[in-house]
Amino acid sequence: MRMLRLLVIPAAAIALTVSFAASAQAQSNKVTIGKVIGGDGFHIPTYIALDKGFFKQEGLDASLVELQPRSQVAAVLSGNLDCAPIPSGGAQAALSGAKIMYIVGESLKSQWTITTRADIKKPQDLEGKTLGLGQPGGADYDEAQAVLHRFFHMDAGKDYKVISFQAEPERIAAMVNNDIQGASLSIPHAIVAEKAGLKVLLRTGDYIPRAGGTIWCSQEFVQKNPETVKKIVRAIAKAIMYFRTNKAGSIPVMEHHIGSIKNDEEAGLIWDQLHDSFGAEVPKDLFRDIFESRRLTMIAARQWPADKPLPDPEQFLARNLLDPTLKQMGYVPTNLAAPTKAD
Repeated sequence: MRMLRLLVIPAAAIALTVSFAASAQAQSNKVTIGKVIGGDGFHIPTYIALDKGFFKQEGLDASLVELQPRSQVAAVLSGNLDCAPIPSGGAQAALSGAKIMYIVGESLKSQWTITTRADIKKPQDLEGKTLGLGQPGGADYDEAQAVLHRFFHMDAGKDYKVISFQAEPERIAAMVNNDIQGASLSIPHAIVAEKAGLKVLLRTGDYIPRAGGTIWCSQEFVQKNPETVKKIVRAIAKAIMYFRTNKAGSIPVMEHHIGSIKNDEEAGLIWDQLHDSFGAEVPKDLFRDIFESRRLTMIAARQWPADKPLPDPEQFLARNLLDPTLKQMGYVPTNLAAPTKAD
């Protein structure tokens, strides 16, 4: 009987090990992540992770699905997309009751600019002019109007007109044709615009901090696939550390994914400005700012009671997966400079 017990114990242990292995194997290694139309600077780590094989190194079969930001949010919420790098849209969804979870950061500095025709000398010259922005609720709308409102006391609809554009290259073409006089452009597209004779009037990152491109998924996806989430975190973190120091290897990736870049020189200028702007870590203050900005927008739209406080944003972040994973892989956090302007 004693011999039987000795045989039973190892058999049970083996069965339990097999069960855990099967559970890990059952987690999805096929991942779809949203990509904005035309590409942008906020999501460069995602592009690097794909083209340089960091997703593949983690055993992930990852693909990027090109959609408008609003469509990405809807696709994740409906289960047709696994993850989206649209932090402001995710925050509004979370505050509206959607069950989502942020998993890893990308940009830790606002990369938007207000780029204009050459005859616009100062922000006040935009009075009465038409700007090309994104959709309300997107960072390419909110950050431009926030800086103009807070620092220059100019408001959309009152002091300047707005036309919403789907993609940034279209805004450049509209400025060249003088259909609009200014536009919200991310730094990669702004550099291209300068080559076309336009000018960067201001950089929003000089005025406000911003965690851009922070990737989130449905809560169900994160709960069912914690090992897959860790793999995504590692791939993005590796891509960020690669981009910090490898200019030559990053240039072809930017040319591949950011539609308005025409040559190595333009891509190199973009790298010069952005290589130290990314972080896989998600600082608590910047993460809270995403939600507070969204709460204020919802109050203005009568979608949130003005006297209702912001809930703790940390409940929407899988920090229990993010922080230990970064520590275990020896990830080096980003040394981020503070904005140079003040209210």
